[in-house]
Amino acid sequence: MIFRLFRRSDNRAVIEGLYAAVVAASRHPVLYTDFGMGDTFEGRFDCLTLHAALVVRRLNALETPGPEMAQDLVDAVFRHFDRTLREMGVGDTTVPKRMKKLAEAFLGRSSAYDEALREGHDALVAALRRNIYSDGVIALHGAKDLAALTRYVEAVAEALAKAPLQAFVDARPPFPDPARFTAETSI
Repeated sequence: MIFRLFRRSDNRAVIEGLYAAVVAASRHPVLYTDFGMGDTFEGRFDCLTLHAALVVRRLNALETPGPEMAQDLVDAVFRHFDRTLREMGVGDTTVPKRMKKLAEAFLGRSSAYDEALREGHDALVAALRRNIYSDGVIALHGAKDLAALTRYVEAVAEALAKAPLQAFVDARPPFPDPARFTAETSI
């Protein structure tokens, strides 16, 4: 049955449900209140990119139709970015330029997180510091936010790695509660 759903890689309802689950995870208030992620367009972009990258990473590691679902999820993310920019009043001639910058940032961060997760804890800390806490944000929030976010990302990656394809088809990727990772510890 699953293979029939994705034979043409176009089951929009499944992908939109998966996208909604990723958005819900990326909008958890703890990520902004306790982990120091910026509640701005850029901060929300970074948070959504992080969660989507983790799901895409897992889907690409699964059997068919996992990789096709990964591409469809990325396409859905960019459809929503486009719509969001237009709703923000970005002009039609400017949208393609902004979309190109968002695509470069999304793909660059996704690649950095994938590589960092393969390399280990210290590489992940560095990738999160560089991508999430850039522009002096770490100075405002402190290393405890980076430590909490790192523990959370490691837990998400571990939970997703154990999830079967059906969890993604059902739009129920296993995102742990970020509140479990707010206790103060070092990186």
